[in-house]
Amino acid sequence: METITIDILGNIGQTVQLAVAPVFLLTGIAAFLGVLSNRLGRITDRARILERRLATTTGEQNEFLQNELASLWRRIGMINKAIRLCTISALLICLVVVTLFLGGLLHASLSLVIAFLFISAMLALIMALIYFLREVTRATQSMQMGMEIAVDDILKE
Repeated sequence: METITIDILGNIGQTVQLAVAPVFLLTGIAAFLGVLSNRLGRITDRARILERRLATTTGEQNEFLQNELASLWRRIGMINKAIRLCTISALLICLVVVTLFLGGLLHASLSLVIAFLFISAMLALIMALIYFLREVTRATQSMQMGMEIAVDDILKE
């Protein structure tokens, strides 16, 4: 009876060692989700400000604000997709950890399931990073466009 207990504890110890890397990955994903949430909050705040200003403008200024607002909504969509994909990635990593423990406790080889879950998690994270990159690129382009318009306005005066 004692040898079975020691054997199970040995398996659990090895499983804990295997689960450490995915848990660190979860920490990184959580930090990335924090960055994405902060960006989403800032973009949403900016969109609300522009929506209030839109009601009091006309002509070119109104058109500029509408274009900028449309760009912000596209950015919000990209950040939302990145957040969803990051969350899916985190959930898949959690399933990797659970599957590691189930395999250890049941003495079953679940390596194909673990590999599939981990690869799926990495693909979701890669897609989230791509959406984040696209959003940052759009933000940079919007800033450059806004600066060009501001410079043109100064030169007209």
